[in-house]
Amino acid sequence: MKAMILAAGKGERMRPLTLTTPKPLLQAGGAPLIVHHIRKLRAAGFQELVINHAWLGEQIEQALGNGDAYGVTIAYSREGAPLETAGGIVQALPLLTGNSGWFAVINGDIWHDVDLSTLTPPTNGKALLVLTDNPPHHPEGDFALQADGMVASDGHPKLTFTGISLLHRSLFEGLAPGARKLAPILREAMARGEVCGRHHRGQWMDIGTPERLAELDRQLTETQQP
Repeated sequence: MKAMILAAGKGERMRPLTLTTPKPLLQAGGAPLIVHHIRKLRAAGFQELVINHAWLGEQIEQALGNGDAYGVTIAYSREGAPLETAGGIVQALPLLTGNSGWFAVINGDIWHDVDLSTLTPPTNGKALLVLTDNPPHHPEGDFALQADGMVASDGHPKLTFTGISLLHRSLFEGLAPGARKLAPILREAMARGEVCGRHHRGQWMDIGTPERLAELDRQLTETQQP
């Protein structure tokens, strides 16, 4: 199975850091955020990766190359302008899917300790979402994880979508190229009973502000100290 790292956002909430550096290349714990993702994906057995980019994307390609330095192969989906989450996936589908039609997707601006090797496609759905407890900055959550393991748009309690998922290409059938968000597509699939979920109770951070980046850097630096 291939994996896609979403890295095309402009990172406007991270300014001024992202005025000259794309958000995926901002560093925490001595390495760019996107390199942490690549290492975790490689450790979980993902060897073929797709990375989309737009804002300052040439810097991402220069930094990562073809992936040889990390033991993976990297293909790039270049966007002239950001296509949002689903739009970026639709454009990258020819690079992403093999015989099974399944692929993994990870937001480039998060930190997590999810064991990616344990994620397997559900037999009764077209998507598997990793959900987590709501952080202070997002107390209302996103989706409800039901007792049967299915995910619903509404219900209580709601959990936060981590930005980590397994998706099937059939979710995007018939969608024309262009900018579009993933959430509406997932909600439509939830209404059809096609989205499963998993509750991750470990570490997860949305690295959406300079303050959270600094906090992650502090945590990782302390962990690495002898």
